[in-house]
Amino acid sequence: MNNIFEAPFVREMCETTANMYRLGWDERNGGNISCRLDAPMVEAYLDPGRVLRTLTLDFDASPLAGQYFIVTGTGKYFKNVKHCPQDNLGVIRIRPDGRAYEILWGFEDGGRPTSELPTHLMNHVQRLKADPKHRVVMHCHPLNLLAMTFVHDLDEKKFTKTLWRMCTECIVVFPEGVGVLPWMVCGNDAIGEATAQKIRDHRIVIWAAHGIFGTGETMDEAFGLIETVEKAAQVYMTIGRMPVRQSITDVQLRSLCQAFGIRPRAGYLDV
Repeated sequence: MNNIFEAPFVREMCETTANMYRLGWDERNGGNISCRLDAPMVEAYLDPGRVLRTLTLDFDASPLAGQYFIVTGTGKYFKNVKHCPQDNLGVIRIRPDGRAYEILWGFEDGGRPTSELPTHLMNHVQRLKADPKHRVVMHCHPLNLLAMTFVHDLDEKKFTKTLWRMCTECIVVFPEGVGVLPWMVCGNDAIGEATAQKIRDHRIVIWAAHGIFGTGETMDEAFGLIETVEKAAQVYMTIGRMPVRQSITDVQLRSLCQAFGIRPRAGYLDV
């Protein structure tokens, strides 16, 4: 059996969480990540028959039955993951009935996966329907995006178009726009279900006064989506009190889409 600490999925989680903490996206124990793993990769490092603990779920995750995930822990600080992954991360497998999951590695101090695990799993279910290659759900609290939700209209079309206009690359990176939810209590099924409804046709969902959910086929893709949205929000918050003399127009946004062969969200460009 190979050394689990050398597993690519463990090393990638360690590097990603360190970067997110360094950027200020995940203060204290804020934020969480889950990544769906292929069985052969996991089973090269872990004995699938050795279950450390089994914990229940309060919703039906049966569409993910048998799937493996590496997940950050509840109450854990991203700054500590790289130095002690076995306490701050864990590998889990969804039970066949979808009503429980097994811990196969990690959470050595008696910990558990993030309290927002149900939200993550609900979103994995929905994204897999849209993209069978989907793997990653990433939640964090980027400063400028968080600030933007206090001063900008939360209408999805308006919010999306403002972001698109802040950086030329934005409409290319997320042509489907962003989903936006009003403030809701976090860590419960209600916000998970609301996010899952949005995630069906968005890879990014913004929680007002809280943060962002980004998804992708790879860790880099999900990270890059969030990074791009946060940069656009930073530009918006930087110029907010200044007179804007020019901006990217809808005609120019359409030209970008044509140049890159992409389709923007229907009805968002007024051209």
